[in-house]
Amino acid sequence: MKISVQIEDFDLGREVTELRAHQPQIGAVASFVGLVRDINDGSTVAAMSLEHYPAMTEKALRDIAAEAAQRWQIIDATIIHRIGDLYPTDQIVLVAVASMHRHDAFAACEFIMDFLKTSAPFWKKELTPQGARWVDARETDETATQRWTKPSKR
Repeated sequence: MKISVQIEDFDLGREVTELRAHQPQIGAVASFVGLVRDINDGSTVAAMSLEHYPAMTEKALRDIAAEAAQRWQIIDATIIHRIGDLYPTDQIVLVAVASMHRHDAFAACEFIMDFLKTSAPFWKKELTPQGARWVDARETDETATQRWTKPSKR
């Protein structure tokens, strides 16, 4: 599994190609790309700054991916999360999951993204016309993770 926390942008096509390379048993790849929006909570967002604590962040991402691999039959996964200063339309995060069947790929991808939003130690600060503000996890993100606390069916 590829886990990367980086400043540099990523190429979705290249990442999916690398994920699939030399693995003919893969029958499905589900992916999610998160982008910086120009509006949040009714305010214009000019930029976003993402910070993290390297050792904690990479471990948290590996743990989330490992949990997904225990719940679903996935063959491989890629998680890339950017840090630093980002601007509207910039890519923030990529989660891509490969499996034999689409159900496992979709479910694992959604699970990883839900837990990444609430459990991975990233700190986001938005620059708005009213000034800079830290962004907390949304209640909807917390609710999304709660649905995964029930044992999954394989």
